[in-house]
Amino acid sequence: MRVLIAGFGPFPGAPFNPTALLTAALARRRRPALFGIEIESHVFTTAYTEVGRDLRTLFARKPDAVLIFGLAAGRRHVSVETRARNAMSLLSPDANGRRPHCATIDLGKPRSQAGNTPSVFLLSALRRSGVSARLSRDAGRYLCNYAYWQALQHVDGDRPLVQFVHVPRVATVARRGPFERRRPSLARLTCACENLLIALVAASRR
Repeated sequence: MRVLIAGFGPFPGAPFNPTALLTAALARRRRPALFGIEIESHVFTTAYTEVGRDLRTLFARKPDAVLIFGLAAGRRHVSVETRARNAMSLLSPDANGRRPHCATIDLGKPRSQAGNTPSVFLLSALRRSGVSARLSRDAGRYLCNYAYWQALQHVDGDRPLVQFVHVPRVATVARRGPFERRRPSLARLTCACENLLIALVAASRR
């Protein structure tokens, strides 16, 4: 079985994106439940052209499951996304300083597309680690939603399973305020997302 795990690099307003480190950490995990699984990690440049190009290359390798992480700096919980919107923001530039020219990703296609994973099952796996997590029907209008939409366009029938997960900012040692203490550490977030990865692999094997 081949599993793709992806995150993003920095973007305007987020000079540090924890999903790049999270992706690399998950690819190094060696739990018995992941024995025999070929895990490939990738970090997207947070730019529309690069994301679209990279997804075409990555899906050409025929992954059985795809798990993509994005940063939602304003959220305090991990969000298991259940829907990608056929929409883009015309206001927010990507990491290359470029903005979309159209508010729709694919003209003539539906306004949204549902995910194809057992999202409640994945949510339960996250919560077993003690992190605050919930389902979400709004992946935004930026590169996260764009990547989720484009990844779902590569699904043939019901395969591969594709899941997008938004994570909050992680706690840092330098900042010890009350709000910072409510954020998960990178280590705790990695453990929780490892449980999610194992659950996704189990769902893909069914």
